Amino acid sequence: MSEKKLRQQEDIEIKETEATNENDEIQNDLKCLREELEEKTKQCSDYFDKLQRTAAEFDNYKKRSVKEKESLYSDAVADVVGALLPVLDNVERALQAVCADSSAQSLKEGVEMVYKQFRDAFKEIGVEEIPAVDEQFDPMRHNAVMHVEDEALGHNIVVEEFQKGYIYKDKVIRYSMVKVAN
Repeated sequence: MSEKKLRQQEDIEIKETEATNENDEIQNDLKCLREELEEKTKQCSDYFDKLQRTAAEFDNYKKRSVKEKESLYSDAVADVVGALLPVLDNVERALQAVCADSSAQSLKEGVEMVYKQFRDAFKEIGVEEIPAVDEQFDPMRHNAVMHVEDEALGHNIVVEEFQKGYIYKDKVIRYSMVKVAN
């Protein structure tokens, strides 16, 4: 071979070597970019999962907060009413005592007005008396402290109420203290 051909062949081999080197570099760059892309995709997936969990936790927090507020208000009303019930009981007893002595008519009228105000205030905030006398005994609302056998009366019927019970919404503030038949 001539020198010219040898140079051409060397040039071709050099160019092929350079092309192979460039191809290897491109392949390495592509491999690095793929790895980087996979890493970033995994990172994005992790961030998305964290975002979803955080959103779910926040939603649960909001629901829990609403329930706690409602419960807190109901408990507060029940506590206040529970504290006022003895006062209402004493006013009721005073009314009964005054009714026996008719000379204290003005005192009776005053106590009746206070009693009516208490009942109206309770009604306004949603506190109701638990019906008792002549009702079916309900252990979820009544507290049986006496029992009487009387065939003229029905089975598990409340015949006498010793202390009135009160309820706020579905929460019993105080059970009715009752006497139950049969």
